[in-house]
Amino acid sequence: MKAIVQDRFGPPDVLRLADVDRPEPAAGQVLVRVHAAAVNPYDWHMLRGDPYAARLLGGIGLTRPKQRVAGIDAAGEVAAVGAGVPGLRPGDEVLGFCPGAFAEYAVTTPDLLVRKPEGLTFEQAAALPMAAVTALRGISTVGRVRAGQRVLVTGAGGGVGTFAVQTAVSLGAEVTGVCGAGKAGLVRSLGAAHVVDHAREDWADGRRRYDVILDNVGDRPPSEARRALTPAGTLVANGGGAPGRVFGAIGAMLRVVALNAVVRQRLAVIVPSVPSGPAQADLSAVTALVGTGRLTSVIGRTHPLADAAEAVRHVERGHALGKTVLVVR
Repeated sequence: MKAIVQDRFGPPDVLRLADVDRPEPAAGQVLVRVHAAAVNPYDWHMLRGDPYAARLLGGIGLTRPKQRVAGIDAAGEVAAVGAGVPGLRPGDEVLGFCPGAFAEYAVTTPDLLVRKPEGLTFEQAAALPMAAVTALRGISTVGRVRAGQRVLVTGAGGGVGTFAVQTAVSLGAEVTGVCGAGKAGLVRSLGAAHVVDHAREDWADGRRRYDVILDNVGDRPPSEARRALTPAGTLVANGGGAPGRVFGAIGAMLRVVALNAVVRQRLAVIVPSVPSGPAQADLSAVTALVGTGRLTSVIGRTHPLADAAEAVRHVERGHALGKTVLVVR
């Protein structure tokens, strides 16, 4: 089968299209024929082995990639199931977390999959797992957003941001999105009541206060970001850091946790949405929002599988509109 592989850590150029053996599902596993795979910041972090501190935690690999085939988000059809897998059979259309998703086939476990909603394209479905689950956790689980609250979302035109704006609106919040001028129309169309152009305005200057801030950019230290919170407001940090950093987002999140201990406001971080256990509850909540029309995937660009390096490079630059998706089939 065709797959995008990496044999060493490095920039997107180390990715290459290769012929590899098709994986086979063991007991308790599912083989998915991938039709589309989304690109996430997670992918370039794995590609570069970045931040370096994360290599010591396992999962990435210490001196070389632990996962040779790239990718994690996928949508496709069940091709085969191993022994002891109930409820799924070949031909079922699914979406979820599939390690090695940048390939024609990938093996995962049933607790990381849900059925694809009818009427959703495979590209739209592939855009959901990591970004929409992260947005749901940031807005609902960690942010605890309620109807009538004022919510600010930074990076509102990006992958997580577009889902976060919609999720907060669905909960009845008054949403302000921070983005570039070129994305303002999109963010308003997703339900944002207000849009801040980050190139012209400083959202953290304290002139406007919010009950909840979901910071997807991480270019402000929490001591500055909290100036835009109400006295009892919540800052939810998601991301931060850049390629080549020793600690990257890990260091940024530790600063949030440390500051939370000494301030009145609530400062929190999102637990990474790459699951180490069952993810069906979050995925099911996301697809339920899709089914009611309150959540939709915004896809800014699609690429064929062979152009995976360029797709990852585009996402790594940090200005992608919505989600970037690889078309595999």
